[in-house]
Amino acid sequence: METSEVIVRVALPADTIYASEIVNEMEASARVRGTGIARRSPESIIQKILQGKAVIAILPDGTWVGFSYLETWQQGEFVSNSGLIVAPAFRNQGVASAIKRTVFDLSRHLYPDAKIFSITTGGAVMKLNNQLGFMPVAYHDITTDTAFWKGCESCINYPILCSKGCHNCLCTAMLFDPTMPEAQHA
Repeated sequence: METSEVIVRVALPADTIYASEIVNEMEASARVRGTGIARRSPESIIQKILQGKAVIAILPDGTWVGFSYLETWQQGEFVSNSGLIVAPAFRNQGVASAIKRTVFDLSRHLYPDAKIFSITTGGAVMKLNNQLGFMPVAYHDITTDTAFWKGCESCINYPILCSKGCHNCLCTAMLFDPTMPEAQHA
């Protein structure tokens, strides 16, 4: 399979048919890696798609390849890039990078002044974030919105997060701040 055949774009309402497949792959991938992940429902994925806040990768024949979405916090002061997942058959082919770039560009387009953050335990996502100009930061540098941290409740590491007062956990927090000089190059 050539990556050039993969179509990466902002998700359309017709793409809601992939919601269950996306959620199932997110959970299966977390189990295989032995890492925590905040569970998402098919309904939440559908909502992101309908809001125009999701990116999808598919093949011309309609095969689902990958997905990510964005969420806003603190009245748009912060945007999180979340839920990046690629179907196993398409990993290590540049698809995640294309999705990440597209959701990042969508975030910058919709919320040009927002700080964009990502928390992850995945080295590949950290590398992608770094290439886009994200820097590792302390948790207090990202949103303090309690609704964001509530989303972590379904993660196996949530007790660690709580025991640390939501100041750190096993995930690495990374931030893109558009006001920083290095952000002008992203």
